[in-house]
Amino acid sequence: MMGGMQMQMLARSFLVYDLTGSAVLLGVVNAGSAIPMLTLVLFGGVIADRVDRKKIIQVGQFAAAGLSLAVGVAIATDTVTWYHLLAASVLQGGFFAIMGPARQAIVPQLVNKNQLTNAMALNAAGMSVTTLVAPAIGGGVYAFFGADKVYYIISGLGLVAVLLTSFLPTMSGAATKANAAMLSEIKAVFSYIRVTPLVLTLLLMGLLTTILAMPFRFLMPVFVVDIYDLGVDSMGLMIAVMGGGSLVGALFIASLGKKNRGMILILASFASAIALLLVAAVPIYAFAVGVMVLLGMGDAGRRALNQALIMEISEDQYRGRVMSVFMLNFGLMPLATLPVGIIADVWGGQAAIGVLGILLLLTSIVIFATQKRLRNFQ
Repeated sequence: MMGGMQMQMLARSFLVYDLTGSAVLLGVVNAGSAIPMLTLVLFGGVIADRVDRKKIIQVGQFAAAGLSLAVGVAIATDTVTWYHLLAASVLQGGFFAIMGPARQAIVPQLVNKNQLTNAMALNAAGMSVTTLVAPAIGGGVYAFFGADKVYYIISGLGLVAVLLTSFLPTMSGAATKANAAMLSEIKAVFSYIRVTPLVLTLLLMGLLTTILAMPFRFLMPVFVVDIYDLGVDSMGLMIAVMGGGSLVGALFIASLGKKNRGMILILASFASAIALLLVAAVPIYAFAVGVMVLLGMGDAGRRALNQALIMEISEDQYRGRVMSVFMLNFGLMPLATLPVGIIADVWGGQAAIGVLGILLLLTSIVIFATQKRLRNFQ
């Protein structure tokens, strides 16, 4: 499933920019998924705490596969417009909003608590492998066979994901009363977060660092086309190298055990900030490819450790809903691409990413200076 998502991130972004030549519309399409993510994901968390999580995941995977097939057909028949890609982005955001909390909450049911960080890191390593391989394949297929073939492959990967998920045991949430009102359950998780300071800190950190670090991925076509004067295959290589950095970072986290995890989480945010500033400062493709290693390592450290610590600290009966709050990040992140896209159109991509890098660096400094409990968390 992640392999398909990585291919789609490349194909959709490049196709939108190829159709429109606008960084703003590129941001608009990528922001389409934000609407359902922000409105549905909390309900997805309640469902994950009530229903068989395995079935929720499979339904979401199957729906995403069908959507990719439809987009591929639209491209092949030369009827696709950026409006179609926007609609697909909105629908996919809805599928992920319902499926995502269940995907996260099922992991602690599959491993012991003292193995959770290791499991999350190995999961991140697996996703990093797809980041390393899938964009390169997607970029090559896009360049030599067309965008529609990429979407057909994405659809096939989604169906394979459904098959593989069938080997999981049944994992019902069953942590909330089935007759309880959904809004009451959502209110309850916010009350729980408010009285659990470290969970609140980790959620806010995840939110801030994600919306500042991730928009670069969506605006990468602006750099590849306008700054480096290259094509989609070059973008695929950048994403692949980023995946290599993510793999190294995830394997390092997996080897940690319970040692200095809070401090390493903060240092990973610093690494992402420095990488963004370097990309913004030096408009050379070969240099940017090298910096992708550092950016990937920072992303892997933040993603794996943040999620693992949140799930480790959270009580099981709230875990699906807590992870749905965490996943609000993925709804807010596309929205962050809109102002960044406007800055890129007005002042250029380097200025836009430079602003993000400075803000992320300042955020990391504030977290380091004020969050002693997180710094000392093992």
